[in-house]
Amino acid sequence: MSTIRCAWSVSLLAAALLPAQQLKDEFFFEPGKTRVLILSGRNNHDWRASTAHLRRILEATGRFDVRVTEEPAGLTRETLRPYHALVSDYCGPRWGAQAEDAVAAFVRQGKGLVAVHAASYPFGIMPVLGSKMGRTDVREEPWSEWEKMLGARWQDGEKRTGHSRRHVFEVEWTEAAHPIAANLPVKFKVSDELYSRFVLSPSIRVLARAYDSPDQKGTGAREPILWTNAYGQGRVFHTALGHDVPAMMAQGFIDSFARGVEWVATGLVTLPPELPLEPKEKNALRVLLVAGGHDHDASLYAAFEGHPGIRVNVNPHPVAFRGDLRKRYDVIVMYDMIQDVPEDQRKNLRDFAEAGKGIVVLHHALANYQDWDWWRAMAGGQYLLKDRPALNAKGSTYKHDVDLEARPTGGHPIVRGLPPMWIRDETYKGVWQAPDITPLITTNEATSDEVIAWISPYKPARVAVIQLGHGREAHENPWFQRLLRNAMLWAGSRLE
Repeated sequence: MSTIRCAWSVSLLAAALLPAQQLKDEFFFEPGKTRVLILSGRNNHDWRASTAHLRRILEATGRFDVRVTEEPAGLTRETLRPYHALVSDYCGPRWGAQAEDAVAAFVRQGKGLVAVHAASYPFGIMPVLGSKMGRTDVREEPWSEWEKMLGARWQDGEKRTGHSRRHVFEVEWTEAAHPIAANLPVKFKVSDELYSRFVLSPSIRVLARAYDSPDQKGTGAREPILWTNAYGQGRVFHTALGHDVPAMMAQGFIDSFARGVEWVATGLVTLPPELPLEPKEKNALRVLLVAGGHDHDASLYAAFEGHPGIRVNVNPHPVAFRGDLRKRYDVIVMYDMIQDVPEDQRKNLRDFAEAGKGIVVLHHALANYQDWDWWRAMAGGQYLLKDRPALNAKGSTYKHDVDLEARPTGGHPIVRGLPPMWIRDETYKGVWQAPDITPLITTNEATSDEVIAWISPYKPARVAVIQLGHGREAHENPWFQRLLRNAMLWAGSRLE
C-alpha cells in the first residue's frame, strides 16, 4: 500500500509541475472571446483612469476578455502567448531586452498591437519631454523596433513633434473603405490634443486626419490622427486621440478604438457603429426606482448600473406613482419613506401589484404608509414608527454602522449561490412581519431581527423585501448588488 501511495504522490507532483503552456487557455479565459492585454503602469497622463476606461470600452462590446498589466517589463513570450492583441497605454522607460523581444515577436509573428495617444513616444523618445523640462536623467537609447511597429516617431528640434492647444476639432476618415472605418460617419468631433509633425514611415496607411488650426497654435496642416501599419505578419493600429477619459468619451473615439482592437486581433471588423458604454438589451427588465422622503447616499445608484438586462428609471415622490405603471414597468423598487400619497397614486400602485407585477421593498421603505393596511400586507412586514396596539407590537428600533453576518437561507432563486457575508449596515429590530413570510436572509446580530430579507406571502404580485441597504458600505458591496439584482430579476419573472 505504501508503494501505491508513493506512486500516487509522485504522479500528483508531476501533474503540478506540468509546464503552463500545457494548460488549456479556455480554462482561464472566457471561451470564444478575443483576448486583449493592456500595457499600463507608467504614463505622463492619468493612466489609472485611462486604462480603466479603455478596458470598459472593450468589455462593453461583449467581444473581448481584457486583462491589464502595470509592469510590462516583466513580460515574456510565454506570458503573451494566450493573447490575440496588445493595447499600449504606456509612456515611460524601456522594458528591457526580454520584454521588448517578447512584444516585438508577438506582433511580428501575426498578433495585433494598438497604441493609444502618448504610447507613441516612450522608450527613448522621453528625452524630448525631459529636455523640455530641463532634465537629462531620463535619457536612454530609443527602442527602434517600437518605432518600426508604429510606423512613426517623434522628433525634437525646431519642428518638434507635439500638439496644439486642447480644443474641439473634427476628425475625417480618409480611408472610409478600411474595415475600421466602414459604415461609420465620415466625420466625428472630439475635444482632445491634436498631435502634429510625426515622422511617418511610408509603410503606414493613414485612415483619418484632422485640420490643425493656426488659431489654436497648430500647424495649419491636415495632420494624420489614425493609421495602420504592418510589422512582420502582425497588424498595428495607432490612435493619436485619447488624452484623458473625457476625450475618450467621444463616440468617435469609442468606435475607432474598439474596432481598431478587433481589426488588429482578427483582421476583420464585426462591431457595429455607435457602440454603447452601457449596452441594454431590447427586452431588458423595466424597473422603476422610487425615492423620496429619506436622504440617502448617491452610492445607491451604482448598485443599479452595469446590468445590460435591467433598465432602471428613477422617479421620486410626489409623482412616483402617477399614471398607469403597468404599461411602463415590470418591477418597482421602493427606496422611499413616505406616509401618504394621493388616492389616485395609491390606486396605480395597487393596480400594478394586482396585475401580477414585481415589487422590491428596500431598507427604509419598510417604514412607508404606517396607516395603509394593504401596503403592510403587500410587503409582508413594516418598520413601526410608534407602538401599534392593534398589531400587538411596540415601535421598531434601529442602529447605524453595525457589522453583522448575513446568512442566506433556503434554496430560493434570489439567494441561490450567495455565500454568508460579513457586512456593515443599519439594523432594524422589532419590525412587524407577517407569520407566513419566506425567509431569504437571517442574522444573529442582537440589534436586529433574525429575518432581514424575505418573500412576502402577498398574491398575485411577486414581492421581495430586503432590509439591508442603508449606505455606501452596502451599496458598493458586490454581494449586496448581486442580491438586489437577483431580487429584481425574480420579481420580474426573469429568475426561477
